[in-house]
Amino acid sequence: MDKLVIKGGKKLKGIVEISGAKNAALPIMAASLLSNGYSNIKNVPFLRDIMTMGRLLANLGAGFHQEKNRVLINTERIRIFEAPYDLVRTMRASILVLGPLLTRYGRAKVSLPGGCAIGARPINLHLSGLEKMGAEIKLESGYVIAKAKKLKGASIYLDIPTVTGTENLMIAATLAKGVTLIENAAKEPEVTDLANALISMGAKIEGAGGSIIRIEGVHELKPLDYRVIPDRIEAGTFMTIAGITCSDITLKGCSPEHLDATVFKLKEAGIIFESAPEGLRVIGKTRPHSTNVTTMPYPGFPTDMQAQFMALMSISDGTSIIRENIFENRFMHVAELRRMGADISVEGGTATVKGVERLKGAPLMATDLRASASLVVAALSAKGETVIHRIYHLDRGYEKMEEKLKKIGAEIKRVKE
Repeated sequence: MDKLVIKGGKKLKGIVEISGAKNAALPIMAASLLSNGYSNIKNVPFLRDIMTMGRLLANLGAGFHQEKNRVLINTERIRIFEAPYDLVRTMRASILVLGPLLTRYGRAKVSLPGGCAIGARPINLHLSGLEKMGAEIKLESGYVIAKAKKLKGASIYLDIPTVTGTENLMIAATLAKGVTLIENAAKEPEVTDLANALISMGAKIEGAGGSIIRIEGVHELKPLDYRVIPDRIEAGTFMTIAGITCSDITLKGCSPEHLDATVFKLKEAGIIFESAPEGLRVIGKTRPHSTNVTTMPYPGFPTDMQAQFMALMSISDGTSIIRENIFENRFMHVAELRRMGADISVEGGTATVKGVERLKGAPLMATDLRASASLVVAALSAKGETVIHRIYHLDRGYEKMEEKLKKIGAEIKRVKE
């Protein structure tokens, strides 16, 4: 198991290349199961979660190969229709093989998913939507067992705009008979990217990015040849790093239009954004101003940026109120930030952050993916040395983070425990 050792307090300067979006790549990889042949998916980050999905696809009988940031998947020999617990337990996105297996092969057995321990994320909306499309579903010994002779189009209303639920149902509907309407659909850019990938395969989809998505089923789809969008959360994380360290960082290859709410709040905090030939230049000139945020479904402020923003606010010039509306257990990083001297109190889903002049290095324990990122953000500005243990969480979502930080002047190293 690895740990990160960071000596904070250095101003950073340079260009950071933003990787492809893991949360877009995973459903697109699952969608390759809809076709017969070789899919070529580009701009895929080299991450633990990508390899887990690759192993899952290989377990089903697919050929899987990742070469740098390109993934090749051969679906000509799918013979197994089960996603076992040992693979699914570490990654919630594994549930995304349910839709394609069921709609193309008529059966699927998928273990109930795992992933970060940030609160209840039930898949009941996935299952009820598939049932409306004609699937027979039962839960048995921790598995979802689903069967369908042929899925049929249906009108599906999602009680909450779940991202993976929208994606699973959209994938399933592409080969269903008739028209499917998904109402109150998730609007995240990753959902739109999946829709665009499916359209490139020959799917008939309208309205992705809005609250109603219409899918007209087709008889068959061709393999993928598609490039994944940039990772907006990685870009947002480096924006907070620029702010907390008073640095000058240029983000190459990011899509600022996917980060409107994040950029708006960072501007309120005093961070400067400029267009540059290489990309988006982000400059932190002074101690950040205190700013309140409330996490909301897209296009609101993303829950995946809450922890990093809290780290930034921990050294702000006033008091910030941060409300978490998406996951009920997403303040686990608070205890670790307090170990660094942060003044944070939590009541229910609200955190009150009283800014201090400076954080201090400390031994820390990462608890989930975005909490890990927030500890890196905090450590880069802290006085002294910070050691972050259990960074396998970080490796699930950030490609070569310490290498990117070293290139712009951070004093950071990975050490084997």
